Amino acid sequence: MLLHLPDILTPDEVRQAQALLATAPWGDGRVGAGEQAKQVKNNEQLDHEGDIARSIRELVLRGLDRNTTFFSAALPKKVFPPRVNRYGGDSNFYGNHIDGAVRYLPDGSGRLRTDVSCTVFLSDPADYDGGELTIADTYGEQTVKLPA
Repeated sequence: MLLHLPDILTPDEVRQAQALLATAPWGDGRVGAGEQAKQVKNNEQLDHEGDIARSIRELVLRGLDRNTTFFSAALPKKVFPPRVNRYGGDSNFYGNHIDGAVRYLPDGSGRLRTDVSCTVFLSDPADYDGGELTIADTYGEQTVKLPA
């Protein structure tokens, strides 16, 4: 099921995230990806423990906490700390893959089922070409490119 939850972040929070991203030190997006995902992932990602990633993660988690539709649809006991990725240029892509259903927590405290995936767009669609999220399932492909 694909569910659109508008306004996870307020306009002010989007501006905060965009300001942080303007100075972000990007690294290889394959870090932290599973073996299968590494074969099709070619993007950039913030260091999960870096200050900018932590700040953006806090904004997103607060936004999800405020969203009653998210909680009623996902019923999360825990939320895996979000990763911050970006795509740019012709060589950046994330090919067909299946999101891992079990992730190891960054603090080493155990594993967490991650049966629900979420993408939060931090840039407006008019600001970039491409970048659509394509979900392929038994009903075919669905493509989305949503507002920040």
